[in-house]
Amino acid sequence: MYSKDGENYFIVDAHIALWDARPENQLNIHGKQFIDCFYDYHRNLSPESEVWPYEEYLYYGGQRLMKDLFVDGYVDHAIFQPARLGAFYRNGFGQTEEAFALARQHPDKLTYNHCWDPRYEERGLDQLRRDADRFQLKGAKLYTAEWHGDSRGYKLDDPWSYRYLEMAQELGIKNIHVHKGPTIRPLDLDAFDVADVDKAATDFPELNFVVEHCGLPRLEDFCWIATQEPNVHAGLAVAIPFIHTRPRYFAQIIGELLYWLDENRIQFSSDYALWTPRWLIERFVDFQIPENMQDEYPPITVEQKKKILGLNAAAMYGIPVPAGAEVAATAPGPAASEAAGPAGTASVAAQPTEE
Repeated sequence: MYSKDGENYFIVDAHIALWDARPENQLNIHGKQFIDCFYDYHRNLSPESEVWPYEEYLYYGGQRLMKDLFVDGYVDHAIFQPARLGAFYRNGFGQTEEAFALARQHPDKLTYNHCWDPRYEERGLDQLRRDADRFQLKGAKLYTAEWHGDSRGYKLDDPWSYRYLEMAQELGIKNIHVHKGPTIRPLDLDAFDVADVDKAATDFPELNFVVEHCGLPRLEDFCWIATQEPNVHAGLAVAIPFIHTRPRYFAQIIGELLYWLDENRIQFSSDYALWTPRWLIERFVDFQIPENMQDEYPPITVEQKKKILGLNAAAMYGIPVPAGAEVAATAPGPAASEAAGPAGTASVAAQPTEE
């Protein structure tokens, strides 16, 4: 847990990965292109002191993950969100067996989400049933720009996608994390478009759709969808590192999200190992909307930061929150409803537990 100025912050890193991009696992040139693009994001958006050597970045392993998150990084719980990328990597990019083994060893610290691809059709549905049972899935990570044969992406509102979402609902997989953010070489930008979230969220109101990377660079499109769909949430992966390189841009991002969605549907994530959580958490706790932007974006409160940094994801996944780290649940008055934006939704805190 992170503590600053007498306040305790329960941290849930809602988007982490354990990958293997070493040359022996690269299936073709696209595997190198993908990890090189990842590394460019890491190098260009991180403080110089936080940049890893390239060789370490290709594969870091579970031991380092545990140290970076739970020893050095203030994280209380983290959620694996794997991408397979079988067209680029021999044994897949996200390391299912190693990540799942870690989650079994540390169930109090790690949750393992899995992935599916609706283009496997009926065969994939059978696999989803087995995966849900084996991994005891509460959530899944979907990568709509992933390549499969001649296909270079799919939509959440495709007929086979709906079959998978129906199956997920039957199996109790309620939290659907979808990469809808910046493109990564060699994937196609259009395959990450957010428009398909709108229809899927309407047709599956009992599912939570966590839009990872909050739709960047389509933030406005995402916000207009999310304010109308109460089961759409924003993941801050990729957005939050701009707190270092472009703090005013980050102020605009978080300001827009707080206006349209409010603080109850925004989740912190480091996107480890794109970035390590320690410096992101420290800077977010210290961050404030610049004064000359506060006529449009109100200052961020400690309560809002606590929800974003962990309480929202904890509530979604049923993760116990120690006493002293929660915030009071309060219904907003008329002024608060107006400040929250068009949705005007009420605040809901995660339920505390005794330590």
